[in-house]
Amino acid sequence: MIETPYLLFLGDAPDPLAAKVAQGIRDWRPDHALGQLRLDGCKADMRLPDMTIAEAVAAGVKTLVIGVANRGGVISPSWKSVLLEALDAGLDIASGLHNLLRDEADLAEKAKALGRTLHDVRVPSVRYPIANGKKRTGKRVLAVGTDCSVGKMYTGLCIEKAMHARGRKATFRATGQTGILITGDGVPLDAVVADFMAGSIEYLTPDNEPDHWDVIEGQGSLFHASYSGVTMALIHGGQPDALVLCHEPNRPHMRGLPEYKLPSLEDVRDVALRLARVVNPACQVVGVSLNTSALSDDAALALCNATEARLGLPTVDPFRHGADRLAEALETI
Repeated sequence: MIETPYLLFLGDAPDPLAAKVAQGIRDWRPDHALGQLRLDGCKADMRLPDMTIAEAVAAGVKTLVIGVANRGGVISPSWKSVLLEALDAGLDIASGLHNLLRDEADLAEKAKALGRTLHDVRVPSVRYPIANGKKRTGKRVLAVGTDCSVGKMYTGLCIEKAMHARGRKATFRATGQTGILITGDGVPLDAVVADFMAGSIEYLTPDNEPDHWDVIEGQGSLFHASYSGVTMALIHGGQPDALVLCHEPNRPHMRGLPEYKLPSLEDVRDVALRLARVVNPACQVVGVSLNTSALSDDAALALCNATEARLGLPTVDPFRHGADRLAEALETI
């Protein structure tokens, strides 16, 4: 188990979205997040107290969490002095990067010498099966997006919260490093060998009670040239009964791919539904989730209303407005 509370390390994040791991923990486990540590040039801010390592230890922090999800998931050389200082001060370190803490010789040697723990949450801990495509009992909903990092995890967590408030059975199933750090369990999907990705999602969402919903955390986008594979695995391994479309308006291009424009919500609806019906012919698109964090209240509401009128689907920013209407839509399935 990763000891709490945390100091969220934001490093030299070039923009707020690069620190989405820290933001997720800050929003969904605020009691675990005592402070943040930023390097010069960091463009992210969790609105937590800025702390040195010594100040964090004095405040009771137990683990430094690398809250940055950079392209390629690498440990930057500029971070090393902070990570080593954290170990010297008695902190464990947790990371969801592809570049594993345990593979960094200087960190591994110091952690061993000091009796500290390096938590690499992006390492599969189970030997997953190859998917068999067999229908499972229970129900499943999956968020699919126009791009990466448009709010699929937030959508899932908000739906779970709304369903619990309505007295419904629901479990958020984490498939990425942030979701795993928030919930303490899940499948690090993009670190699973390709042949076993869909099988890992079948494993994550097994047979359940007929009225129980697994709320599967979405990843990537079918339209993203770099990360479409994880989305396909979620669709076919998850066998969703329902899809929720996710989008962030005004994004100029696909994340990390400036030559690619975002697809329309209609395109995502049609392509994702076609692929989902390969494994579940009854699958339906039930709603739209918009990430309106960059918009005013009036502009956010106007966009939700316009999108709903255009697509004929309940449309909300679930983090801003609540996900009750999305939960209500699931009750019709």
